Amino acid sequence: MKEKQDITIPLLSFPLALLTGVVSFAGIFIPGTYAQETASYAAQGIGQDMVNLFVVVPVLMISALLAFRGNKAGLFLWSGSLFYLAYSYTIYTFALHYNIFFIAYCFILGLSFYSLLYFIITSLQKPIAEWFTRKTPDTSAAVFMFIIAGLFYFLWLSEIIPSMVNNTIPPSVIESGLLINPVHALDLSICLPALLLTGISLLLRKKIGLLAAPLMLIFCILMAMAILAMVVAMKLKGLDVDSILAVIFGIVTVFSIFLLVQFLRKLKKTTHNRQEK
Repeated sequence: MKEKQDITIPLLSFPLALLTGVVSFAGIFIPGTYAQETASYAAQGIGQDMVNLFVVVPVLMISALLAFRGNKAGLFLWSGSLFYLAYSYTIYTFALHYNIFFIAYCFILGLSFYSLLYFIITSLQKPIAEWFTRKTPDTSAAVFMFIIAGLFYFLWLSEIIPSMVNNTIPPSVIESGLLINPVHALDLSICLPALLLTGISLLLRKKIGLLAAPLMLIFCILMAMAILAMVVAMKLKGLDVDSILAVIFGIVTVFSIFLLVQFLRKLKKTTHNRQEK
């Protein structure tokens, strides 16, 4: 029997896509949206809005339709885009100066968070391991996540710890004009531990690892693309930025896409036509 369609997915996703599209369009094309931000932070906002509007919104809408029809690959793409939006709009909501889109930022954060929560709760009730063949690339995906987490721990702590020792403010905080660097806070408290825990669970072939691995890979793809766009936007604005970042995140994007494709190829094709137990 064909799997029952879940109308909740499009009901959550279409308002989310609409709001994200509106605020991203405004960030790119309406002067003054980031007028209160530093030049660097404003350029980064425009760069990320480009990815949000032209990549994330289409991925969200297409994956929601696929997930609604019972497609497991679509469901994973949907979950990864939700995690990316929840992460990104935590920063938009708490780290940007107050502007006319504040309520929209809050709604995007709320919709993406509760949609992701819905995905996790409903998916954990299903036989996740039965969705995959035994040849799922567990080890390579886990090692990749360990490497990414380790690199970012080193990158962020190499800036934070010397500042703590010397009782100074980290350069990235000064550059952003904020009280803290919200990326440091989110990565150290949520994202990097999530990568490590996903890698460990994946090696143990736990249900949560199989569920979270594609989500984290999609997040890595979208986040790396956003950082690439930020670097380009800063370059176009004539701001000082290390071009090696574009190379690094280009490599991260390519490897993440490769591992995601390998992972999703191991989904059992018959799963889409079965009714979940």
